[in-house]
Amino acid sequence: MPEETKIPITQWAEEDRPREKMLLKGKQALSDAELLAILISTGTKEFSAVELGKLILKKVNNNLNDLARLSVDDLKKTKGIGEAKAISIAAALELGRRRKAELMEDKPVINSSQAAAAVIQPLLADETVELFYLLYLNQANRLLKMECISNGGVSGTVVDSKIIFKKALENNAVSLVLCHNHPSGNLKPSQADLDITKKLKQAGDMLGIIIFDHLIVANTGYYSFTDNGLMS
Repeated sequence: MPEETKIPITQWAEEDRPREKMLLKGKQALSDAELLAILISTGTKEFSAVELGKLILKKVNNNLNDLARLSVDDLKKTKGIGEAKAISIAAALELGRRRKAELMEDKPVINSSQAAAAVIQPLLADETVELFYLLYLNQANRLLKMECISNGGVSGTVVDSKIIFKKALENNAVSLVLCHNHPSGNLKPSQADLDITKKLKQAGDMLGIIIFDHLIVANTGYYSFTDNGLMS
């Protein structure tokens, strides 16, 4: 029996080609692999663009959150994905992450850990290095601004209390929510997390700036110091 000949995407029925399928049926009709195929653009001698998309998704067990955590170098480990294709995928995923962050209500009121998490989790949950953010709040607990003040490696960041309160005063903040992520996914606060929170709370008390909460964020959820009685 002769070996089956591989049919390139260009010879597929029009409604089965990702780009044409999107035009005919809408973007919702495409599978995750087909959407990736549009970003990948071209296949290889071995694999079509759709098959390359399936290979990438297989590596993350078809989990789009895990896909968003892959770096350009991680994506390039899939055979047939060069730097240009990897950059296209990473850029699209970053746009999706930023869109999620912008979906929040304009200057929402931060009056609970849930409200703070809704603002910061889209920014931090998929990061592979540790980042430290501040949420600046006004007298009514309305968000004035959020800002990354420190970034580090996979195991920690360096936080300067002088910078934190200088920025709080510059932004006319009455209170702050401290936020950082744990790329490992472990939400338990480290001793360093406990120490810096205590130090910042004491400094804030002296300056009349309230540390409302400290959130540790991961793709598995979040941990609130206030909810766990660690801000008293």
